[in-house]
Amino acid sequence: MEYKITALKAQKRDPNRVNVYLDDKFAFGVERIVAAWLKVGQLIDDKKVDDLKSQDAYEKAFQKAVRYLSYRPRTEQEVRKKLSDQEFPEELIEAVLERLTELDIVGDENYARFWIENRSAFRPRSHRLLALELIRKGVSSEIIDQALENAEDDESLAYKAGLKHTRRLESLDWNDFRKKLSGFLGRKGFSYDVIAPVVRRVWEETRSVDSIPSEWETRLEK
Repeated sequence: MEYKITALKAQKRDPNRVNVYLDDKFAFGVERIVAAWLKVGQLIDDKKVDDLKSQDAYEKAFQKAVRYLSYRPRTEQEVRKKLSDQEFPEELIEAVLERLTELDIVGDENYARFWIENRSAFRPRSHRLLALELIRKGVSSEIIDQALENAEDDESLAYKAGLKHTRRLESLDWNDFRKKLSGFLGRKGFSYDVIAPVVRRVWEETRSVDSIPSEWETRLEK
């Protein structure tokens, strides 16, 4: 069946969507970018109507994904779940993800780099803990390993974390300071071999070296 487009009107609540009128009756709404090729007086058939609705569904999903990604990078798994939760069909989701990947807007490689850089700057933790966090977000081990190759090493990260945390330990003596900071760094995933020299370094840079008891000094030298 053939229809005549008799009006194209921007929606009042959402000017980015256009209402399409066929034979003087409202038929459906589409994104403005989909309606860009339509003209009043144009004749369209049922197949064209179905195509327009399919294009609109795709464009809606794509725009929702772009808005979701505008706040910060996301993994493919996160974008897929977001669109799935909004009940877009799987075939459409895959098409959107393919386009986003081609545009380099989404990708686990970009996300892994962002996550590691952000964590390292504001909430430093060990490579092991960073890897576990990314695995939970669906990033592959191969991509994680590649991203960690260019990241700061554990000693540098532990030092940054220790300096940030030491402000809370200013009133403690060496023994309590060592225990508290070691425990904190341990919870950040760092090994004892990394923790021990970092704790000493942070103490020396923020306290008097002479205040370290010789027995602990001896242990830290080992």
